[in-house]
Amino acid sequence: MTVSVIRFRLICTMSRTARLFQLMQALRSGPSPKTSQHLAQDLGVSPRTVHRDIESLRGLGAVIDGEAGFGFTLIEDATLPPLGFTDDELEALVLGLREVQAIGDPGLADAASNTLRKLQGRLPQRQSHRLSHAVLTATRFDRPAKPTIAVADLRQATWDERTIEFAYTDAKGDDTRRKVNPLSIVYMDRASVLISWCLLRQDFRVFRLDRIREMSVTGESFRPNRIPLLRDALAQIRAKHKAKDREGSS
Repeated sequence: MTVSVIRFRLICTMSRTARLFQLMQALRSGPSPKTSQHLAQDLGVSPRTVHRDIESLRGLGAVIDGEAGFGFTLIEDATLPPLGFTDDELEALVLGLREVQAIGDPGLADAASNTLRKLQGRLPQRQSHRLSHAVLTATRFDRPAKPTIAVADLRQATWDERTIEFAYTDAKGDDTRRKVNPLSIVYMDRASVLISWCLLRQDFRVFRLDRIREMSVTGESFRPNRIPLLRDALAQIRAKHKAKDREGSS
């Protein structure tokens, strides 16, 4: 084998490695899924090359969901080392995790504490010290009302897009039974709430977690409608708040 052939093969290998790295970065950034046409334009290659490179990344351990015609989403990257953090990113992480410790349900609060300990043990020494003595913190003297249900089960039902049933006591003290599609849990100053689509009212409803009792997860699925439903629910909530603001200023 001549020197020129060896050099050519080395250049090709280096070029492909750089392209795989660029493809991984493209999959990591921005909204997903990303079509092969979009990725091909970003990388300056053909869609067929994108498909081959995605199969190569999968072979290296990256978990990439999707297929040609539907787009691709990076689910898990087992091939790249953990990301480093800038000092500001580290402060933001500490602040966010301490806020979760302060307002989250018991399961989330414990998870936040465990995450801080894991970060402490895996960061470089200087940043580990910075984490221990972070400038920012979060404290709540009045914590949200404690939920009366297993919030972990509610979170799982929301992820799984499973309909739930529960007993509910409203602000007037009236008791009802509700069957809803859970869309999102919001941790607010004084209470944690569930945004949902209520099958009884056929409309979006917000329920305080501390007023929910006897929750059960049904076998009914509303997949894949959670994201569009949540988008519509948030738009409705924003519209109502804007209307109230206009009334208050008039």
